[in-house]
Amino acid sequence: MLTFTKMKKSLFQSMTIPNGIICRYNNNIFTCEKGEITLTYRVAVRGVIVKINDGHIEFSKPRSTKKDFSSVRSISAHLQNIFQGLQKPYVYTLETCNVHFPMILKKEGENLIITNFLGERIARRAKILSGVELTIKGTTLYLSSHDKESAGQTAANIERATRIAKRDRRIFQDGIFITHWPGET
Repeated sequence: MLTFTKMKKSLFQSMTIPNGIICRYNNNIFTCEKGEITLTYRVAVRGVIVKINDGHIEFSKPRSTKKDFSSVRSISAHLQNIFQGLQKPYVYTLETCNVHFPMILKKEGENLIITNFLGERIARRAKILSGVELTIKGTTLYLSSHDKESAGQTAANIERATRIAKRDRRIFQDGIFITHWPGET
C-alpha cells in the first residue's frame, strides 16, 4: 500500500513490505529475499533518503521537484513488481507462426536457436537472460522468472530474433509472437 504526503516542496512516501520478504538497502541497491530467491534493484535518485523501518520502506527529500516525485513513484512500482515476483513467478507465453517453412527451436545454453526460419540456412539466435526458464511445448514457448524485467526482455529478444525486414508483413506472417503477458486474464 502506498501513501503520499505532499507538503511545500518536501517529499515523503512510504510503502509496506509484504510478510516473509526481507529487504536491505546498501549503496543505492535494494536487495529483496524470500526463501532462496533473491532479487536486486539499483536506485539512481540523487538526494532521496531511503530508510527501512519495521516492514516499511520510506523515501524522503526535504526540497524536491516534480521529477523527484515521479522518480520515487517509478522506484515504488519496480519494488512492487519485485514483491509480486517473489510471491509468484511471472510467465510469458509465446506462439510460433509459420506459413510454409516449419521452424525448429532448440535451447542451447543461454541461447534459443531458431533454424529453418523462412527457409534460411543460417540459424537465428535469441539471448535468454539469467534467471529465466524456457520451456518449449510444440509451437508454444513459456518463459518464467521471478524478475519481471528479465522475463520481459527475454521475450522481446525472441520476438526481435524473428523480425522480418523489407517484406510485406501482411504476406510474410512468420515469426514468434508474445500472446500472453503476466497479469493478463
